[in-house]
Amino acid sequence: MVTTQLLVVGGGPGGLAAANAAASLGIEVLLVDEGLQLGGQLVKQTHKFFGSREHHAGVRGIDIPDLLMQHQGKITVLSNTAVIGCYEDKVLTAVTGEDKYFKIRPEAVVFATGASEKFLAFPGNDLPGVYGAGAVQTLMNQYGVLPGKSVLMVGAGNIGIIVSYQLLQAGIPVRAVVEAAPNIGAYLVHASKIARAGVPILTRHTIVEASGTNAVESAVIARLDDDWQVIPGSEREIEVDVVCLAVGLSPVLDLLRQVGCKTKYVPELGGEVPLRDSQLKTSIDWIFVAGDAAGVEEASAAMVEGRLAGAAAAAQLGADKGEAANVCAQCQASLDALRRGPVGAKIRAGIAKLEGDAANA
Repeated sequence: MVTTQLLVVGGGPGGLAAANAAASLGIEVLLVDEGLQLGGQLVKQTHKFFGSREHHAGVRGIDIPDLLMQHQGKITVLSNTAVIGCYEDKVLTAVTGEDKYFKIRPEAVVFATGASEKFLAFPGNDLPGVYGAGAVQTLMNQYGVLPGKSVLMVGAGNIGIIVSYQLLQAGIPVRAVVEAAPNIGAYLVHASKIARAGVPILTRHTIVEASGTNAVESAVIARLDDDWQVIPGSEREIEVDVVCLAVGLSPVLDLLRQVGCKTKYVPELGGEVPLRDSQLKTSIDWIFVAGDAAGVEEASAAMVEGRLAGAAAAAQLGADKGEAANVCAQCQASLDALRRGPVGAKIRAGIAKLEGDAANA
């Protein structure tokens, strides 16, 4: 049995920030991640972040994990290890890549388990050459493998647009980006890059089917009407060997469901999400959440949420209440700033639903 004050499950931006914040307040932390290296999605982000210095503006995502591990002396890291069970008696089970099975008993847990990619149903979606955007990033940015020779990108949110730009940087033409909504969801600074490169961004469009004998050889796209239905006669075929789907993410909640955390369907945050209070404590007193597991946002928000959850958990575990409160207040102000304006309206609406229900849970 492995014991620790705080267990952090997930070594992405939220988990790293949670571990670092708790360790900075004197708490003993065990950080468990199933990857071979820490960073989660950050290890695929070759572009520079923008915004403020607090949110690592001007730093490439691949370089941020090292910045989030400043207090390694109080953090024990177990990589290539998956947490596979979570139980009401505060015992969690885990297994390593070498098939070693063991138990962990923490005093508190921060779940920063991230999100999984959503998929689309269309004829031919099971052909080789149909990828999620995360898989394309993994192939290119982690393993140096090109996914194909020409790409149709489905989805014009930040992920779809950023991956399109990374494909262009790798020398792979992006024939078009199609987006079912009337407007793109990505930040203009990202969309402008691929627009300047001549990539058409087609709103009110969707993929109808992918075709090919043994793999993708072409894709049919079409325009959508105001009721999100294909307009007959608007179909056209594009020759591509890759269809890349960037159509959203869903929080990974398997372990939270297993232990009985209360959840709610909130479409603004990616679907089913755990109820939590303003300091990211769930309906179970010893469990906190952070990052996309708490509701899908950007990596900048995940890092701030991780720091907030780590500090809140540290306060509960006996850290200096004043110091922890200061960290929490700073994080909440930072999150308010990140979610300000029309871009953050959807996130604010989703969080209001969650925190209102958490208060009454």
